[in-house]
Amino acid sequence: MQDIVNSLNGLIWSPALIYLCLGVGVYFSIRTRFMQVRHLREMIRLMFDGKASDEGVSSFQALTMTLSGRVGIGNIAGVATAIAFGGPGAVFWMWMMAFLGASTSYIECTLGQIYKQRVDGQLRGGPAYYIERGLGMRWYAIAFALATILGCGILLPGMQANGIASGLSNGFGIPAETTALGVVLALGLIVFGGVKRIARFAEIIVPFMALGYILMAGVVVALHISDLPEVIRLIVSSALSFDAGFGAMIGLAIQWGVKRGVYSNEAGQGSGPHAAAAAEVSHPAKQGIVQSFAVYVDTLFVCSATAFMILITGKYNVVNPEGGFLFSGLAGVQAGAGFTQSAVESIFPGVGAMFVGVALLFFAFTTIIAYYYIAETNVAYLLRNEKARSVALFALKFALLATTVYGAVRSSDLAWGLGDIGVGLMAWLNIIAILLLQKPALKALNDYEAQQAKGLEPEFDPRALGIENADYWVHRADNAVEPDHRK
Repeated sequence: MQDIVNSLNGLIWSPALIYLCLGVGVYFSIRTRFMQVRHLREMIRLMFDGKASDEGVSSFQALTMTLSGRVGIGNIAGVATAIAFGGPGAVFWMWMMAFLGASTSYIECTLGQIYKQRVDGQLRGGPAYYIERGLGMRWYAIAFALATILGCGILLPGMQANGIASGLSNGFGIPAETTALGVVLALGLIVFGGVKRIARFAEIIVPFMALGYILMAGVVVALHISDLPEVIRLIVSSALSFDAGFGAMIGLAIQWGVKRGVYSNEAGQGSGPHAAAAAEVSHPAKQGIVQSFAVYVDTLFVCSATAFMILITGKYNVVNPEGGFLFSGLAGVQAGAGFTQSAVESIFPGVGAMFVGVALLFFAFTTIIAYYYIAETNVAYLLRNEKARSVALFALKFALLATTVYGAVRSSDLAWGLGDIGVGLMAWLNIIAILLLQKPALKALNDYEAQQAKGLEPEFDPRALGIENADYWVHRADNAVEPDHRK
């Protein structure tokens, strides 16, 4: 099984996908005139703009729903594996993916807003919706929906559950089977409650857990503040092939940095537009700009916090591609959450590993919830018949719970391998789609900026921009009620 998974990963995560992710980030940064820099203040202002309704969620709730999917096991164990197999330089390439990926996130999330629809009284959208309505390629939309249901509903939850089980085992000695049972019971209560319950849960938990984790990282770094310049030098020099010890790993640094960067911040993967489409805003560009900030929070804040804790304490190993280790600071410890737990434990003996274990629990648990919402949205897209959709969603809930249990008790290599397959499949399909369908998102950005320059509160009418099939916005502009597309 592991050999098959590794072979598939080698095909999906070939250098072509690695450089496609980087190249698309550069391209969209140029096309949007580096909106991720120009609109940084606007990102923060718009975060608290808009209110929830009976149909949709607020901008902040949509942001936290997105962050609940992005801030997960990748921020703790993912960073550790990137360092283990790509060296410290992999962190630099994760930063690059965050900076460049913010523009990619704007494009995909704005498209999610433009082509969203009302489904069973709720706002729904995502790549499947904008591929069909924007490109007129239903077969391609179906392919993405199926890949996303497979990835988010089956493959990725196991990776998150494995991280929870590993963290709680290292921190508290709790058996994986016990963790699996507890997680699946709590998860069942949430996923059977619907999107509103998911939004409310994420709105409360995500900011709390991210802030607490960053504060802990700040304490660890502060106690080693004199070593911080050397750590930053090591990261940059390793990434650019200047470091004597890790410079020869530049290819692996790029590969693992981009791979784990995409898994962590999800820019281009196609998961972010699902939550973005659920937001009640007056203009699609608003939520696209807000969602760009989620990439910064995820990678520049949370992932950097993990990287600094690991590197500044020296609690990590770097695998030599030719055998053995280029650096061994934790003999016998497998790459993953154990690096982070050992780093914090070295500063706070007796409680550090437990703190990271609890952080892993919250991070990964909310991510599994976000995965369910994404998979649910794609089931709703595929099945127009209400009865068939209800049956399929019921089956999806149980499939998600089963794969969560399976992932918690399986080896981490298998869990991560399956998760990487899910991420890679979605990324391939979505990146090609947004390259083909970029113009509406770029028009929306120009329209938003033009209205702002006139001192107006931006409102969106797709007809004025020559954007077709944006039915929700046409009806909104005409002050009509958008018809439910499933009734």
